[in-house]
Amino acid sequence: MATTGLQHVAAMYAGVVAPPLIVGAAIGLSAAELTFLTGACLFTAGIATVLQTIGVWKIGARLPFVNGVTFAGVAPMTAIVATTDDKSDALPIIFGAVIVAGLLGFVAAPFFSRMVRFFPPVVTGTVITLIGISLLPVAFGWAQGANPTADDYGSATHLTLAALTLVVVLILRRFTRGFVKQIAVLLGLVAGTVLAIPFGVTDFSPVAEADIIGFPTPFHFGAPQFQLAAIISLCVVMVVSMTESTADMLALGEIVDRPADERTIAAGLRADTLGSALSPLFNGFMCSAFAQNIGLVAMTRIRSRYVVATGGGFLVLMGLFPMAAALIAVVPRPVLGGAGVVLFGSVAASGIQTLVRAGLDKDNNVLIVAVSLAVGIIPISAPEFYHSFPETARIILDSGISTGCVAAVLLNLVFNHTGRGSDAQDVTHPMEAGEEISEAAHHHRAPATP
Repeated sequence: MATTGLQHVAAMYAGVVAPPLIVGAAIGLSAAELTFLTGACLFTAGIATVLQTIGVWKIGARLPFVNGVTFAGVAPMTAIVATTDDKSDALPIIFGAVIVAGLLGFVAAPFFSRMVRFFPPVVTGTVITLIGISLLPVAFGWAQGANPTADDYGSATHLTLAALTLVVVLILRRFTRGFVKQIAVLLGLVAGTVLAIPFGVTDFSPVAEADIIGFPTPFHFGAPQFQLAAIISLCVVMVVSMTESTADMLALGEIVDRPADERTIAAGLRADTLGSALSPLFNGFMCSAFAQNIGLVAMTRIRSRYVVATGGGFLVLMGLFPMAAALIAVVPRPVLGGAGVVLFGSVAASGIQTLVRAGLDKDNNVLIVAVSLAVGIIPISAPEFYHSFPETARIILDSGISTGCVAAVLLNLVFNHTGRGSDAQDVTHPMEAGEEISEAAHHHRAPATP
């Protein structure tokens, strides 16, 4: 349980620490304050994960579901920083907005969960596939290095380390069994880190510089402040986050053979939103589901929620013992990228498995999947596609999971639940005429030419 829980931490660590590092750098925090903010986000992610997996009353999906700092909030939070004259007020304003958004989301959770009726297999399969596809660019970015502005970003050394890590994971998954096979990703990360030492890519300085013990003092950066513009901005992020969490719960339910019903989704959303509302108390940001860990569950087939709860316990300890957190930070980003290819690809594969059962022998369902995937892939393949839209709209549009999910739900309603669309025709070859066209052609066929 300890090793598989630690494997989940290793898979999500980079995603948890990235938002506080970006926002903290935008504010101009010192190295010590930046370390404190990062530790606080690890601590609150651990609390949210335990709350989600173990559950209290009607709070928590009680699935192997990891919660961490949502990256969807980075853009609006940095915008808040940019528009705040006194940078020392930026974090209190952000924390105040997160508290309000979290509480409103908690109240809205049972109403939001009723959307589950609009998620048949054709929709869930599309969304799960999009989750995997959306995460793969993250793995490719990790494989190139930690700093896009560095001279060695995307170097042959980094890509080789990523490839070697991927090969180690594949070999362990193919030629081992039992416990070793289950922790193949963790062993791959360890092997990749060791292989990176001769290349000078492994950096042990975070361990040497980290404090042994540290506690995220409540309201360390000041009491929360409540500004309407910031609150509205992060409420929009909360809606996006709840949409993605719903999709993630549906995906995880399919993978662990426990389909997420309306009650499960409501409980999971309550944990998400309550975790977000409590997070600023300990200087953390908005919490949401982490899709990358769904890939780990899909690959290892370890479905126990207590394993993920153990990972949440490790995150809490890392918040209390910065030196422990620094040990995970030692893993080079290219090594994480190599493992990420397997993890995130597994999510996409799970989505394809769901689509196979979704009735793709019907034209309507093929169109739903085709258009929804295309809409969801826009932010990935053309990141500046929505550049002329307002910043608030881009919070939603730049999330391929959210836009693809909305498109799939709406198209399913139009094609399968309204008018003649509910009578789906059998699928036809793209280059062949459909049934109705063929019949019309039979009755009005022009004479054949000699």
